[in-house]
Amino acid sequence: MKKIFISSDHAGFKLKETIKNYLKKNKLNFYDFGPDNDERVDYPDFAHKVAKKVKISKNNVGILVCGSGMGMSIAANRHKNIRAAQCFNVKSAKLSRLHNDANIITLGSRLLTKKNALKMVDIFLKTKFEGGRHLKRIKKI
Repeated sequence: MKKIFISSDHAGFKLKETIKNYLKKNKLNFYDFGPDNDERVDYPDFAHKVAKKVKISKNNVGILVCGSGMGMSIAANRHKNIRAAQCFNVKSAKLSRLHNDANIITLGSRLLTKKNALKMVDIFLKTKFEGGRHLKRIKKI
């Protein structure tokens, strides 16, 4: 079973809480690495916590939320074997897994509706890496 690690910064806190409720409702196990409220924090601190956990096992995945999704993506991608994909819609979430074997999805709380963000998380968690020609490309990263 996949281990799901989730975190946000202050801008992404409310959307993170919405995603956590969705995960609970669907009986998915997850670990929340904070923050515990929407007081100002530095996103790299939280991106690094999740990235360190995700890279431990191929079965681990992460969900990171900040205002744009960009900062979390940049910080998480500093870690070896992390492929954090900033996604904007269901198709980008699906392709990030299918073709890029992304192991972290990053979302922008200021750019997405809650409904679309939840759809994207669902697709990200359900989509399997296609492998084949894409594996050759992943190995070049």
